[in-house]
Amino acid sequence: MKLNKVDEAVVAALKPMGKELTLPDLAEATGQPEKKVFRSLKKLFENEMLDSRARKYKLLTDKPPTKKDDETEVQ
Repeated sequence: MKLNKVDEAVVAALKPMGKELTLPDLAEATGQPEKKVFRSLKKLFENEMLDSRARKYKLLTDKPPTKKDDETEVQ
């Protein structure tokens, strides 16, 4: 998975591990519209880089998954 500039801004805003921010907080911190930040959050969440509780988002890892992790061999 490749991160775009919005994804990178979201990761940077959440980088202090344990920091939790809401969607409006992230939009303000990144300078991006909430709609773009939401799409980025969805992408990062689907790739298991984020956790969310009570609409607060927390970074689990700042390393995007590699292709090797995404490919599974079925036998």
